[in-house]
Amino acid sequence: MTEQDFSSGAAAAPRRRRPSRIAMTPGERDAFLAAGRVCRVATGGPRGPHVSPLWYVWDGTALWLYSLVDSKRWRDLADDPRAAVVVDDGHDYGELRGVELRGTVEQVGEVPRTGEPVPELAVPERLFGEKYSGGELRLDGRHGWLRLVPAYAAGWDFRKMAGPR
Repeated sequence: MTEQDFSSGAAAAPRRRRPSRIAMTPGERDAFLAAGRVCRVATGGPRGPHVSPLWYVWDGTALWLYSLVDSKRWRDLADDPRAAVVVDDGHDYGELRGVELRGTVEQVGEVPRTGEPVPELAVPERLFGEKYSGGELRLDGRHGWLRLVPAYAAGWDFRKMAGPR
């Protein structure tokens, strides 16, 4: 699995050896993240870790999360903005593939999002609307935007392995 530390742009030294034959290239990782629909967001809170599924969009540099602002996830990230996110796919062992991202999230735009012009939200809102509602994003006054620019990413694709395991 290829691991990349985005904060320095250099490959991170893996703690254990992973087969490079299953590693996703950066292009494969971008395509996989762009096509996926559901991620799992892990946060830390006063009562311990919390993992929740969420729709997202990937713009090539950041993962954009459109989250309910009245949620445990939002409260956890307001207290500690560190998050880990996994997007994965596959049923059988030889089909498994996914990407893990880690970093710090930041709120972008007004909370909750009501539609004030925010230039940096133009792309994620267009991508989100196209992906999930077939057009324009429908703001409901209950959600806000969180941006995760990965400090770390690792992608794997077991479909690259030759032969049965």
